Amino acid sequence: MSNCKCSCSCSSSKQMVYACSGASDVGELTDKIARRMAKANNTPGGCISGMGCLAGIGADLSGMVESAKLANQIIAIDGCSVSCAKKLLEAKGIKTKSFNLKDLGFEKGKTPCNDYNIEKAIKLIMEKL
Repeated sequence: MSNCKCSCSCSSSKQMVYACSGASDVGELTDKIARRMAKANNTPGGCISGMGCLAGIGADLSGMVESAKLANQIIAIDGCSVSCAKKLLEAKGIKTKSFNLKDLGFEKGKTPCNDYNIEKAIKLIMEKL
């Protein structure tokens, strides 16, 4: 996990974002949202230190699991009601602040992964952080 280098004076509040990155349109959308949030590196309540690798958590790679456990907050973004990211992280004992695109009004199979939807989802997530 990298050090926080944003302008929000949040050195003690490190957040990591994880996306389901599933095979559907909303899965792709979660990946783009998480990458953009990590790149922006600034959210209410602290900065996002980076985007974590959900596959590494699932593979039980100790360094990745420990990095997630050391974060002050984990943001999990799922695309559909299955909630793979949230369930996988919680199965490893990692508590999450979870967001599901379905609950935010995005429908699997009917949501193109475009800038409009990425920005709309980020705005909705940021309002709830």
